[in-house]
Amino acid sequence: MFRVLAIAAFMTTIAIPAWADGNPAAGRELVEQSCTTCHATLGARVAADAAPPLSQIARDNRANGTWIHAWLSNPHRAMAGIMLSRQQIDDVMAYLSTLPTERERKRT
Repeated sequence: MFRVLAIAAFMTTIAIPAWADGNPAAGRELVEQSCTTCHATLGARVAADAAPPLSQIARDNRANGTWIHAWLSNPHRAMAGIMLSRQQIDDVMAYLSTLPTERERKRT
């Protein structure tokens, strides 16, 4: 019985994403300063070739936030000059969770 309770307690702690403590306002500021050069803001077309718009990243963040978090932890060549701390990644993830996806934007 103790083992079952211990496993259940552990599973509830890993179910909460690491970015749950992120600051969406700080994430927004960071995105506006560092990301919108390549990634289109909401309502705009893609700003750079192959850079998905923020609405797509917001959708993917909800569907597979762990992958987005890992991507930001080890950015690709186009983002080579952007090295984010864990807190900054959590802040960006928190901000992304506040953005409407493309589908949500079209419904309104």
